[in-house]
Amino acid sequence: MKLQDKIAWVTGADSGIGQAVAATFAREGADVLVHYHRDEEGARATASQVRAAGRRAEILQADFSNPSKTQAFFEQAFEKMGGLHVLVNNAGAGSSRQNSLEIPPDEFSWMLNINLVSPWLLCQAAARHMQSEGGGAIINITSVHEEISLPGSASYDAAKAGLRSVTRTLALELAPRGIRINNVAPGMIATPMTQDRLKDPAQARESAAQIPLGRPGDPQEVANVVLFLASDEASYVTGSSYFVDGGLMRNIGGT
Repeated sequence: MKLQDKIAWVTGADSGIGQAVAATFAREGADVLVHYHRDEEGARATASQVRAAGRRAEILQADFSNPSKTQAFFEQAFEKMGGLHVLVNNAGAGSSRQNSLEIPPDEFSWMLNINLVSPWLLCQAAARHMQSEGGGAIINITSVHEEISLPGSASYDAAKAGLRSVTRTLALELAPRGIRINNVAPGMIATPMTQDRLKDPAQARESAAQIPLGRPGDPQEVANVVLFLASDEASYVTGSSYFVDGGLMRNIGGT
């Protein structure tokens, strides 16, 4: 039980990677706060998986496109859970695939608010609490696009690259306080965010051809890495990015 009696918060836990992380944490002994934006039914399904593992689950809704609401979310989550040992910033929005010359400023800001500003504010609030408790672990779910660029994804790429940099800086600042922070950067994972592309046979073949392992990943394969980083097994790991991409980065020239 790698997270026995720990309290973990997972944002965007109503489906996909977040749901897999929450369920995995519960099986390893953690109580879990399940955050969602729109899919309350999905959040309830996640909570059911947590409870089926014999752990406590609480559900909380928040819209992270408005960063001013993150502090209220943090306070409500803390009231529900009574503590915090592990934070997983998984909630996010996918690329709009829009030409950079046509992206309105408000849409660019919206993408950054969800994928960068709100996660940063949650890192900040979590770290303030964790340092008073002697430490903790934060895992930010970024993307292979923290490193590689995709035409039509300027705002998404900027947000994920920004979160990578925030993580690296925080790792330096928080290490003396016993707080570890790392990124997990998924590639093509079979989630609701990618289902349209994977359902199209031609697009699915095109995607698989770029991946050395020849297939999309499963959310559980990402959750396994997140679990490692959340646990004491990763006690000497901070400030790093872990790519869970089937080798995609190697195939397209990522560093």
